[in-house]
Amino acid sequence: MAVFTPLSDEQVASFLQRFDAGQLVELAEVSSGTENSTFFVTTDRHALVLTLFEQGEQEELPFFVELLDYLSARDLPVPGPLHDHGGVALQRLADRPALLFPRLPGSHPDQPSLAQCSAIGAALGRLHHASQTFPGHRPNPRDLRWIKARHAQVMAYLCDKDQTLMLDEVDAYHAELGQDTGLPQGALHGDLFRDNTLFDGDELGGLIDFYNGCTGDLIFDLAIVINDWCSHADGSLDQPRYDAIITHYAAERPFNARERELWPMMVRMTALRYWLSRLLVVYVDPPAHALTPKDPHQYRDILRARIANGVPALPA
Repeated sequence: MAVFTPLSDEQVASFLQRFDAGQLVELAEVSSGTENSTFFVTTDRHALVLTLFEQGEQEELPFFVELLDYLSARDLPVPGPLHDHGGVALQRLADRPALLFPRLPGSHPDQPSLAQCSAIGAALGRLHHASQTFPGHRPNPRDLRWIKARHAQVMAYLCDKDQTLMLDEVDAYHAELGQDTGLPQGALHGDLFRDNTLFDGDELGGLIDFYNGCTGDLIFDLAIVINDWCSHADGSLDQPRYDAIITHYAAERPFNARERELWPMMVRMTALRYWLSRLLVVYVDPPAHALTPKDPHQYRDILRARIANGVPALPA
């Protein structure tokens, strides 16, 4: 997938003059974009990433800038955006909102090692410890309220067995998570899949793509990580990876009793969240660009596995 809004060297060279970032040496399109246009920008001083925001709720971009500034100032491994000579990060280029970031080292892990799992657990624990005092607020756009509002739209496309699975799960979540749960709150990454991390070998280079960032239940964020990082092809749990993530997370931010109580249900709910979102893309809300949708069955199988076998308890 190519970028959606091409840029010329002249456009980017002029854009760079707003920053203390050096002179353009090379501009390269990043072909893996799915929602936004992304470019690698090399100057005589820095390796940078330029993002043009093509769709989504662009009025919420200031929240993401504030969150990245906040986390970067606390030495979290996130790409704090560059600010121009007037101290402003969020810009416009080619009639699109634009942000310029430092390019972090590394690549996405495909089959994460235990050392990589330990690193992501520790980093997320540090992030959540810091994010509990972040002053910004953006409601979680993919929480239980969203599931309840959208799941009826895909029911006609499911077999009887899958319809029953989804309806039973939504009822179960409402019973356990539908009221004020008393869970610790903070700012979340919201989509910390492996392809939103960068590793140089076993060393974490950074956490990227915070555009699903929001505020909400901290263990919601952790449950997303567990389901992506610790699932075999059949949906079953990879116990060593799970242990590595949870142990190193807890060393940075210990769990409370309410989190330990609701953890199995939260892991199930985040599995259904991705099953539902992928079903919606396939059948209801096709993407604006010609993208190949991700397989919804992957997260249905993860959900079934979590129901059948549960997850190990969080450490006290």
